Amino acid sequence: MSFLLGLSPLLGLALLAFSIAMCVHVVRSHRELYWVFIILIVQPIGALIYFLAIFLPEFTRGGTAQKMRKAARETLDPQREYRDAGKAVEDAPTVANRARLAAAAVGLGRHAEAERLYAEALQGMYADDPQLLLGRANALVELNRAAEALPLLTTLDAQSKTRTPQAAMALGRAYAQLGRQAEAEPLLRLAADQLPGFEGMARYAVFLAQTGRKDEARETLAEIDKRLAKTHAHFRKEARGWRDLAASAVGT
Repeated sequence: MSFLLGLSPLLGLALLAFSIAMCVHVVRSHRELYWVFIILIVQPIGALIYFLAIFLPEFTRGGTAQKMRKAARETLDPQREYRDAGKAVEDAPTVANRARLAAAAVGLGRHAEAERLYAEALQGMYADDPQLLLGRANALVELNRAAEALPLLTTLDAQSKTRTPQAAMALGRAYAQLGRQAEAEPLLRLAADQLPGFEGMARYAVFLAQTGRKDEARETLAEIDKRLAKTHAHFRKEARGWRDLAASAVGT
């Protein structure tokens, strides 16, 4: 503390605030409480040690940091993951590697390739794998082959007591494509309410617009715009893609 008093008032307050923030992180992350004593007694060195040894590595491994790095990589080199996944399949054509390549193909709009890869992976002990079933069903819907997707989604439903928002969206899109609008609407609404990100809301806005409910579709688009304004810059490109999909259907 005496070290802080010897500094300029503003710098001393900034370092004290930094130390307090590190103490708060100790408590919220359920770390050993001796870190609090180290941080407060040996200021600001204790806080700096904790920041470098605990906080920074934890942050860089966290989901948000990983998503930011992934978004940056995709912006600079959108085909990198596809190339890496393709090489992985060449080296070891495992189910996991095929699924990774299929997901990368979807990201590039190569839905026919993704559908083939998912179909190849859905063999043997993986014939009822939920992620593979959903991946292939989504690819089939993108290819306007909803009638083929429906049995896959029925199998997926039979495996679980609770339908996930992702499965609800896929089933809703399949029903909508088949003209079963009354069955599609609650599923797409559920996905819009529960799915993180913007895809669920965008798909629901498209459905509303296509079924003549333009006012409701505009309200959903307005909500997308409201959330988009608060979205981190690293994720805004993908978010704008979904926003544009909804806006195109609404006609704005």
